[in-house]
Amino acid sequence: MKLATTTGDFSGYTSSQAEALRYIREAGFGYADYNFGTDYRNRTGVYGAQYEAYFEEIARAADALGIRLVQAHSPMGAPIAADNAAFIQDTLRCVDACGAWGIPNLVVHSGYLPNLSREQTFLRNREFFLPLLEAAEPWGVNILVENFNKMYKPDVYWIDNATDLRRMIDMVDHPLFHAVWDAGHANMQDTPQDEELALLGSHVRALHIQDNCGGKEEDSHLLPFLGTMSMDAVMHGLQKIDYKGYFTFEVAGIFTPADKKRPYPADTRLAAAPLALKRAAERFLYETGRCILESYGCFEE
Repeated sequence: MKLATTTGDFSGYTSSQAEALRYIREAGFGYADYNFGTDYRNRTGVYGAQYEAYFEEIARAADALGIRLVQAHSPMGAPIAADNAAFIQDTLRCVDACGAWGIPNLVVHSGYLPNLSREQTFLRNREFFLPLLEAAEPWGVNILVENFNKMYKPDVYWIDNATDLRRMIDMVDHPLFHAVWDAGHANMQDTPQDEELALLGSHVRALHIQDNCGGKEEDSHLLPFLGTMSMDAVMHGLQKIDYKGYFTFEVAGIFTPADKKRPYPADTRLAAAPLALKRAAERFLYETGRCILESYGCFEE
């Protein structure tokens, strides 16, 4: 397997995705996940007025750095809300960007609404995904639905396990519709990850590798080995399904962001870890991934 990580690793340090790609490449990663969430929050990049020129800019930057964009994550929103037309258009822009950059897999979260039954939730999400898949067909871009973190709200149905992902995939029934497996989200469930992965089999086309302390704890997106996730269960599951995709990190929790710390307005120079330290941590993230894959004899440059 080849190691990848997300441009979102540096979303708190730069709004430039090209700069984030440079930091990722310097850390050792040759493959990257483009996080559209940064562009979406700032209405820049793929959401700027000159988005087609931006497509070319990022393609040139990645080529110059020698880094390949292998998957992407569409922005979070309200995909099945009654007024979701604008959000659908924003997600379609991600499909076009993936096509322009040759990215084969785009992660798109399913949605939920209060007081919808399980079946209604699936049906509403099917309506959301179908136009995206139609737009993806000319490019051959896979749309990947994700297992959410465990949520404890009694009035919503939340797609958070392999059984539901398989049900969603079967209901949509499209050759470009598959799954991304979020190992951290799965750690918040009771089912062993190797068993969950076996339920999805060849539908697992991408990964989000991150850790947490499980159960009702926060979906904290920690570095592997800092939480309670069994990395062995994940690796055995991937080997059982003969997974051929990228081993992609989604680790936002190397350092706690400034807005989650106790405030001290008198001096904020260390409210967040400095960029130099973050870049060093990114190198450690790469070495962590390399260690995991080498332990199972499947590391590829």
